[in-house]
Amino acid sequence: MTSETSSSRHDLADSRRLFLRDGSLLLLSGSVGLGLSGRLAAALEAASPDDAAVRFAMITDLHYADKDTAGTRHYRETIAKLAQAGKQFQAEKPDFLAALGDLIDAAKEVQTELGYLKRISQELGKIKLPKHYVLGNHCVDTLTKQEFLDGVGQKKSYYSFDQGGIHFVVLDACFRSDGVPYQRKNFEWTDPNIEKREVEWLKQDLAGTDKKTVVFVHQRLDVTGSYGIKNADQVRKVLEDSGKVLAVFQGHSHENEHQLIGDIHYCTLVAMVEGSFEASNGFSIASVFADGTIRLNGFRKQSSYAWQA
Repeated sequence: MTSETSSSRHDLADSRRLFLRDGSLLLLSGSVGLGLSGRLAAALEAASPDDAAVRFAMITDLHYADKDTAGTRHYRETIAKLAQAGKQFQAEKPDFLAALGDLIDAAKEVQTELGYLKRISQELGKIKLPKHYVLGNHCVDTLTKQEFLDGVGQKKSYYSFDQGGIHFVVLDACFRSDGVPYQRKNFEWTDPNIEKREVEWLKQDLAGTDKKTVVFVHQRLDVTGSYGIKNADQVRKVLEDSGKVLAVFQGHSHENEHQLIGDIHYCTLVAMVEGSFEASNGFSIASVFADGTIRLNGFRKQSSYAWQA
């Protein structure tokens, strides 16, 4: 399902409209009654990056591995794609970089997968921004969570932080239905869950902030089936009940897609690994404004959006 089709279904139900500008999908959501041109102009004016409370870069599904191309996945070419993204990020100077999972691809041996992680971490080190890593299923196919976290220099797999007056939450859905964490090929990728203690932590975390909130996760909270988090409905209720969450950014299914559920924007970002460089790449920079407006500038195959609060 394309982002345009999915967005159209949900936005029509909520009296919102889609626009195309410069070949990128532009979604404006605002109060009904504004004229079309007025709404478009107001959203674009409000979304000037210079006025943003916080700006952050995003990448997802890099699947870096030193192995041959398989189908549409060009594993080795991720290095060049990330370097291209890094140049854009260095030029625009966002506040931080969020990597939304599947940084590396699977390997049969632990040392091989650690080698993939070391190599892509070296490339990421060239991007001089603070970084936040979301665990994806491929990140812990052969590794333990601790091995992955040690490799990227991060203490926890789920946590929160504040930046520019906005609250950010990093979630970890790499748990089986029985609560056992993913590691060393002990799981099916179609069984992602946010385990009970993490759900309780999320409730308390959101209750403890008075700030507008953005959530990062790898597997999807807006769908059922193979790509969806099994207890997504429970997690969405926590997010909706807080009344604070503006948007959830996620990866995993490798496609551009947007859905509006319970007044929260669920935005799935395109995978970097798909397609050959330099005909194909995908990355983005998001700007969040004090009033809750979000503008996502997508590069290459990543769609662009503006959501007016």
